[in-house]
Amino acid sequence: MALAFNLPIYLTFLRIALIPLLAVVFYLPWEYSNLACTLIFLLAGFTDWLDGYLARRMQLETQFGAFLDPVADKLMVTVILVMLVERIHSPYLAIPAAIIIGREITIASLREWMAEIGKRAQVQVSVLGKWKTSAQMLAIGFFLYRDDLFGLPVLSLGYGLLYVAAILTLWSMIQYLQAAFTAINSTQKTDH
Repeated sequence: MALAFNLPIYLTFLRIALIPLLAVVFYLPWEYSNLACTLIFLLAGFTDWLDGYLARRMQLETQFGAFLDPVADKLMVTVILVMLVERIHSPYLAIPAAIIIGREITIASLREWMAEIGKRAQVQVSVLGKWKTSAQMLAIGFFLYRDDLFGLPVLSLGYGLLYVAAILTLWSMIQYLQAAFTAINSTQKTDH
């Protein structure tokens, strides 16, 4: 079975290709690297919105695209969080970053397992997951930029939003696990 690539999938590939570019720029000894990283991250965010919009609008949704899109998002978030933790040696950053990365691994594994037992629909993205993602992406953008802007303490806002994201991360993980266990229990009861 050959994979059919389309414009939304190419946009997702572009988002993945932006990850090493962002990493290189992140470590450049250049006074504007924070601004460049923020712009690359914004471009990646725009491609994330655009690929979903085009896939729905042009009826180009595919199973491969549905798989690749969250992979691209999780790769971007994980790589950036690891780089930020390496740069800012602080448990106040490392702890929420570890919570977010750990949750992503847990939920990705849970979704794979649920798909194997035919219950993938039980662990679809929730509204809470979307709020978590929004807080997380804003926090990452603030951490990448890090300089105060128009009197706003950008880095402090980043910390605040990252903690909001970490709390929503744990909350949504609990919801996903409860949904999965409910589905598994109902399957086991009907099997007996």
